[in-house]
Amino acid sequence: MKPKRFPIFLLFLLLCVVLFLSFIFSSCKKETVTETLQAEASIEETSTAQILVTPTLDQMIGEMIILGFRGTEISDSSKIIQDISEYSIGGVILFDYDVPSKSFPRNIENPKQTKKLIEDLKKLTRGDLFIAVDAEGGYVNRLKAEYGFLQIRSAQEMGENDPKDTFLEASNLGMELNSLGFNLNFAPVVDVNINKNNPVIGSLERSFSDDPAKVYEHAGCFIDAMHQCNIVTVIKHFPGHGSSTEDSHLGLADITDTYNEEVELFPYRKLIKDGKTDIIMTAHVMNTNIDPDNPATLSSIFLKDILRGRLNYEGVIVSDDMQMGAIATYFGFEEAIIKAINAGCDLLIFSNNGREYDDDIAQKAVEVIKKAIIERKITEEEISSSYNRIKQLKEKYGI
Repeated sequence: MKPKRFPIFLLFLLLCVVLFLSFIFSSCKKETVTETLQAEASIEETSTAQILVTPTLDQMIGEMIILGFRGTEISDSSKIIQDISEYSIGGVILFDYDVPSKSFPRNIENPKQTKKLIEDLKKLTRGDLFIAVDAEGGYVNRLKAEYGFLQIRSAQEMGENDPKDTFLEASNLGMELNSLGFNLNFAPVVDVNINKNNPVIGSLERSFSDDPAKVYEHAGCFIDAMHQCNIVTVIKHFPGHGSSTEDSHLGLADITDTYNEEVELFPYRKLIKDGKTDIIMTAHVMNTNIDPDNPATLSSIFLKDILRGRLNYEGVIVSDDMQMGAIATYFGFEEAIIKAINAGCDLLIFSNNGREYDDDIAQKAVEVIKKAIIERKITEEEISSSYNRIKQLKEKYGI
């Protein structure tokens, strides 16, 4: 009897199955190896990126400084360019008038020149600088109509009309700022006009109204217009400068007997709740009922307990100019910087546009902060927290 032969077609089918399984196994193995290599590469890239973006202490300190300087034109040999590069300065502020020399111009002559100056600043340093200006409208506007810029009404004039008109007025300003290259406006003022003879607020028409609800409404429209033009805004001057009888540019303004907490904090509370606040500027005002020893700029009671604690503000806090009379006269340069940072200020303004011009102000400020960290008068955590708030804000606006 002949043995049965295994059908050829079954052998062929079996061979196909074996080859197919072998192919599948090989492919899976190949994909696994590829995926592993890709994953390892991804981890390596991530680690490299983290190394590249981890800031040094010097970079974090520099980011906390906004600096004023002289010059309507700059080159790579200009002192401001050297300071920004050497000390990683986070921003600059431009002025039209140079106070120490009592002369024009300082930085701003006309639209074409100002735009070129800002372009050169970014080109010769970094693209992530705050380029700031005081452009409130009315008397406090470094971009004056007589130089060829737009005529912008004062806050007081805006406050007398419909808030929609404030939005339109501020929109024109925002578009101008954006076209020139500015990305930060130290406005609007949210001080309530309690004392209409106030030499630094009421008399200069810087307040929208003596009604805190109107201040809030008009300030909100002003901010919306700036945001539409991608301009970072600063509301000022916390906790309220509207009731003062003195000018903090010249000395300490004592508001102990004039301050109305409920009224003056109202715009801040509402704007913070609305999520419209980018930066809040401090005031160099004294209220001994709240802090018997320090003006608001240097007071953790005002900035940490009230602004962050009670009003739940988590954004950037900027000092008013650290070289103003209220600070310079009563506190030493080193003491004021240490107190301001420990109080909660994330950004410090050194306008270099007060009583005298100091060519080395950036170096001196940075050295004070570094020395204070070494001596444990300021913690690195405080510096890191401020740096992170500033960088998050810049990233939000693509700066």
